[in-house]
Amino acid sequence: MSDALLAGYDAVLFDLDGTVYHGAQVIHGAPETVTAVRNQGTAVRFVTNNASKAPEDVVAHLRDLGLSAESAEVHTSAQAGVAVLGERLSKGAEVLVVGTESLADEVAAAGLAPVRKAGDGVAAVVQGHSPDNAWADLAEACLAIRAGALWVACNVDATLPSERGLLPGNGSMVAALRTATEAEPVVAGKPQPLLFETAARSAGANRPLVVGDRLDTDIAGAVAAGLDVLCVLTGVATPATLLRAVPAERPTHLGSDLTALTRPAEELRVGSRPGWEVGEGDVLTARGDGDPLDLLRTLCAAAWRTGVSTVRAEGDAAGAALTRLGLA
Repeated sequence: MSDALLAGYDAVLFDLDGTVYHGAQVIHGAPETVTAVRNQGTAVRFVTNNASKAPEDVVAHLRDLGLSAESAEVHTSAQAGVAVLGERLSKGAEVLVVGTESLADEVAAAGLAPVRKAGDGVAAVVQGHSPDNAWADLAEACLAIRAGALWVACNVDATLPSERGLLPGNGSMVAALRTATEAEPVVAGKPQPLLFETAARSAGANRPLVVGDRLDTDIAGAVAAGLDVLCVLTGVATPATLLRAVPAERPTHLGSDLTALTRPAEELRVGSRPGWEVGEGDVLTARGDGDPLDLLRTLCAAAWRTGVSTVRAEGDAAGAALTRLGLA
């Protein structure tokens, strides 16, 4: 496995939702691939924008799905959000929590005072995903933010991948408060680089690889941190969104799922691939035959170079590949 993608890095920083699992359903190949990374002697870290669970709960979930994990390997946006609060507030300051009890516990562990109601003493609002967040929670936060409280959002993911499909994420609830307050939060999680930088330091890594499924968080956060990134197509990113990706959201490598980590790095890099040619102009013209994902890697290179994301096929094989990719 010396030519495998993972062999070129001293740590792999895995996103979770949409990359390792969809809710209670593990994604194909995830347990075997994480084991392969560990067997290579490469450090593993799990870096999630989901602020609803404490690290030990994330570990329990991973173990239930057949993956080995330790609490020290988990880095959440709740931890990042509380780190921001700790930098800006005095010990004992009141923080209105919009989120789970585990987020409130993180606030308390940092020497701050979690509360659930707005009042004169509230210095900040911290907002993380919880399936129980309701209008009443947003109303309390609205009052505190309008009164001048610091507003920290653990993440702004608009959607959350689940076994049933995409569901509203913390970013959708943040959008509601933006509308109600006309304020902007400090965003602690991805795409800010803090989570990746913290995870890499904890692993003692000099050359970590990020693996994720969202262009606007996982890939953008890795780019902001100056790290290589493998984008997998098991979550939010699609071939169409990849073609339209702005420079700050463009992955280094592209794979169908986590098993790509055990494939040769050169096969996964975005760029021209054997069997395919792309004509450039007002429309990208795909011609040739081969692996549809190789066509996508070739198309991405052309689209990013030219700014053209409209594609047409020349020949039956190219047409079938574009159909497989959802680009026909």
